[in-house]
Amino acid sequence: MAAPLLFTPMTIRGVTLKNRIVVAPMHQYAANRGYATDWHLMNAGRYAAGGAGLVIMESTKVERRGCGTHGDLGLWEDGQIPGLARCAAFIKAQNAVPGLQLGHSGRKARRFRPWEGGGPLPIEAAEDEWELVAPSALASPESDPLPRALTRAEVQDLIQRWADAARRADAAGIEVLEIHGAHGYLIHQFLSPFSNLRNDEYGGSEQGRMRFCLEVVEAVRAVWPADKPLFLRLSVEDDAGWDVAQSARLAALAKPLGVDVVDCSSGGMRGAPVVGTGPITYGYQVPYAERLRREAGIATMAVGLIVHADQAEGILQRGEADLVALARELLYNPNWPMDAAQKLGADPRFALVPPAQSYWLEKRARQVKELVPSTWREGLGG
Repeated sequence: MAAPLLFTPMTIRGVTLKNRIVVAPMHQYAANRGYATDWHLMNAGRYAAGGAGLVIMESTKVERRGCGTHGDLGLWEDGQIPGLARCAAFIKAQNAVPGLQLGHSGRKARRFRPWEGGGPLPIEAAEDEWELVAPSALASPESDPLPRALTRAEVQDLIQRWADAARRADAAGIEVLEIHGAHGYLIHQFLSPFSNLRNDEYGGSEQGRMRFCLEVVEAVRAVWPADKPLFLRLSVEDDAGWDVAQSARLAALAKPLGVDVVDCSSGGMRGAPVVGTGPITYGYQVPYAERLRREAGIATMAVGLIVHADQAEGILQRGEADLVALARELLYNPNWPMDAAQKLGADPRFALVPPAQSYWLEKRARQVKELVPSTWREGLGG
């Protein structure tokens, strides 16, 4: 029987993932002025110990103004490197690959944490250097205050900040970097005609609106080591004038600039977290990954309500994506990769997880094998 594709290694540039399971970035809102805390070590560590091939840490901001909340991670100064390096080293020690997403919230910055209501922070509560900026002076549908339009010089400075953050990520030992261009955040704000009304080279035409994203890719790839993969997350389709065909054209342009994988999500521009052409069902965003893979000739990652092992395996078997990312399902069960391996018959001896776990799991399996038949006999009266 052929090994499941989900547990077949994949090499991208100089980095080999032990399997195709990726932990999608999930905001933790737990940083201290951008600095990683013990929470980040624990959170990333449990996914790595659970057997995932790639653990992508949450959206980490390239400048202070880009923070969505008080708790966002940052890489806008060198002092933030050691905390992330500690997390990266622990992930590697569990035989997983450490990844990091770099982003900027733009006009969706300066908000309360979700469990605090998620609304805009009042101006008097905002800290210094937390100004709302965006491609154009247009407020978000989520009732944010009016942002200030970035000047051309500021746009180019932000591109450099992405590059500077990428250098710091490399210094921290991160091996896969993802540029966050989705969910209504700054890069997505430049892409969408709904939020970008500029009349300079960073707006107007589709080519102009793509320019900021592509220049960020170029700047990051110029400093990111050639043997390390670069991912780009896109809202492949939103409900505000950006669609799958445009995403495919953008992906085709990004590939020769050094993007290796497109992480295919959706929505976020009008406030809804996701959109689609039909009801939200298991794997509802997978068609986006399949289409970009086919039309742009680029590797893709599927994400969005991927729950079951056979569902994830089927995505790969049908050639709909090259990698499968999970978020909330892994939050519910950090050992999902190990469970999936058992269900697909890929890891009978629990080699996927560290020895401190596999020893006890093998012992448990032997005991269950020994005890279950006797339990059956007792239930049958002897």
